[in-house]
Amino acid sequence: MNEIYSPNITINRSSGAPLYVQIADPIEKAILSGELAAGTLIEDEISMAQRLKVARPTARRALQELTTKGLITRRRGVGTRVTPPHVHRPMKLSSLNEDLIRAGLNPTTKTLSYEIRESTADEAEELQIKTGDSLVSITRLRYADKHPLALMANLIPFDIAPTWHDLNEKGLYECLREKDIEIATATQEIGAREASESEAETLEEETGAPLLVMRRVARTDDGRVVEVGDHLYRASLYSFRFSLFSQ
Repeated sequence: MNEIYSPNITINRSSGAPLYVQIADPIEKAILSGELAAGTLIEDEISMAQRLKVARPTARRALQELTTKGLITRRRGVGTRVTPPHVHRPMKLSSLNEDLIRAGLNPTTKTLSYEIRESTADEAEELQIKTGDSLVSITRLRYADKHPLALMANLIPFDIAPTWHDLNEKGLYECLREKDIEIATATQEIGAREASESEAETLEEETGAPLLVMRRVARTDDGRVVEVGDHLYRASLYSFRFSLFSQ
């Protein structure tokens, strides 16, 4: 059974600081200092309100402040937990697996589906192959320090596709490099939408939680399309970082 963290807070009712701030600030400091590890279960608002002798909306506001800052995640049936570190991904031509390693995180992958089949007309057009040519359709769940971070669907031409086993052990781009395939360019679109019930369950989010959506088409230097990716990221744990120039 998980131990529940109950913050040791003394409420000063004569202070000018709002009560919810007096509750939220010590918890925030404990999270940022590393005192509270990712996944730590936090006391619920009802228990917190009773123990600290404050109104329940006050305790709820304190927890909501921490949720808004991305420090905790609240899910029905799971409780309130400290979130893992937020991943700020630079906008460059690299794989998520490589970026997580550079950020000092431990990425792992679970391949949810691996299907060899004929391409549809639309898929063939995207991959620049003939309709009916073989492709590999894969769906993977990427974890960062054991926390689900991204749900990734990819289409890859059959002749260069990594094996199911390799994709569980390595990132896609590393697998392709081992086949002497270097990705030189890519087009990428980024958007956002709400999580469906099944997506939320897989990513351990609430149904309707915000997700970042990325579609990438990657090519070699001779223009061959080697992957079409449709990826979903937990907005509570993940963001893209851009560098902008005046010219």
